Amino acid sequence: MSLGSILLYGLLGVVVAISGIGLITSRNAIYGALFLVLNFITVALLYIALGAPFIALAQVTVYAGSIMVLFLFVIMLLGAEQLPIAEPIRGQRILAILLFVAFLAEMALFVMLRGSPVVAGAPITPDFSTPATMGTLLFEQYLLPFEMTAGVLLAATVGAVFLTRSPRPERKSALPEAQQAGKESS
Repeated sequence: MSLGSILLYGLLGVVVAISGIGLITSRNAIYGALFLVLNFITVALLYIALGAPFIALAQVTVYAGSIMVLFLFVIMLLGAEQLPIAEPIRGQRILAILLFVAFLAEMALFVMLRGSPVVAGAPITPDFSTPATMGTLLFEQYLLPFEMTAGVLLAATVGAVFLTRSPRPERKSALPEAQQAGKESS
């Protein structure tokens, strides 16, 4: 591996990490979504650098395009641009820190065991990232995870709408007030 490719991967990795941290720490939901778009596009650039152009194209069109448009639509529809300062769930920061430490331990374990045959995957063939191979894998071997992901995204959207909706005022009738006042006076 040349010095230029090491610098490229390092720079892209730093941008991915900074945009991920920006997403998590942003109090404005719009800025968080924009950090997520930057993260998706940088990951797509990593895929291109690794020689997987189809996965990079799918990353940009599906995630940075479609999913982010859905997220921004839900954010704007619900008016949830600003996150509250107070924690809605007690102890969530402590749980987040514990999960972060567990994730770091898992990454360290992966790096230490990377050379063992248990962790290493099958060798990658040249036709690994072609559309035909990806379609065959997606709709034959990974159909259930694909459908589960769609269900989770749908449930998250419905849950966000349900949790942030405002209560409706009581309505006496479907008639406008002027028509109802005219009926009551007669």
